[in-house]
Amino acid sequence: MGDSEGHIDFQLYRYTPSVAAAVIFIVLFLLTTAFHLYQLIKCRAWYFSAFVLGGIFQIIGYIARAISHSNTQSVPIYSIQTILILLAPPLYAASIYMVLGRLILYLRAESFSIVPLKWMTGIFVTGDVIAFVMQAAGGGIMASGTITAMKTGEHITIGGLCVQLVFFSFFLITSVVFHKRIRLQPTRQTIDAREVQGLHVMRSWESVLWGLYLSSILILIRSVFRLIEYAQGNDGYLISHEAFMYVFDSTLMFFAMVAINVFHPSVILSQGDKGGRHSLEALRSM
Repeated sequence: MGDSEGHIDFQLYRYTPSVAAAVIFIVLFLLTTAFHLYQLIKCRAWYFSAFVLGGIFQIIGYIARAISHSNTQSVPIYSIQTILILLAPPLYAASIYMVLGRLILYLRAESFSIVPLKWMTGIFVTGDVIAFVMQAAGGGIMASGTITAMKTGEHITIGGLCVQLVFFSFFLITSVVFHKRIRLQPTRQTIDAREVQGLHVMRSWESVLWGLYLSSILILIRSVFRLIEYAQGNDGYLISHEAFMYVFDSTLMFFAMVAINVFHPSVILSQGDKGGRHSLEALRSM
């Protein structure tokens, strides 16, 4: 399909973006992001800075989406909302990846990890950076407004989503294997933590893992949705119906953020505890 045909077929939106839906998610993401910022500052959980930045991306993205209701032909506004909403999940992933290594160090359970701890953060974060850059580049190219650029951008974005899916799936496998092994052979740190935490199941090393699982699975589902959406093209069924985005992206990402609010790693990995300091120092020395 040539550019002349592309200019006729290409559309920034195949519907008028809903102001009400955008405002609802501006408020929801504002609330959960504000709470994440509070948790980050209170517990000095700086490794979660990327996660908070992802929340800020969502807020700005949905503000632009609300503005686009009366500016459906504005390429800059389209670009802002498309790129920022697309890039928020890889930022969540960057923080999620860093938590597992810190948790393994805290529990003194390096031998139970299928990925050497000295490589863990580097491997997963490198994969996440590649996915982030590819999606950012793809989103930027798609926003230029021609069918040729749209197809090129879609292919790059699909590649970035595939990279994200591969690394996220491997991360989940690594987490589950570690979880299974340490439950079968608890370390002294695990036993001590369990005794201290007692019945506080919402504030334990396992609650941190469950929070990572829940958030990661929601991000995976969202990424599969985006992959299918972009594979269908600019005139595809999913991208032509706004409701799908709000169900399979906005809602899932909001709950992914809330899951980490509830099962926040700082309850275990705060710099105020001995394990948290040990974890941070060890990671810095890698």
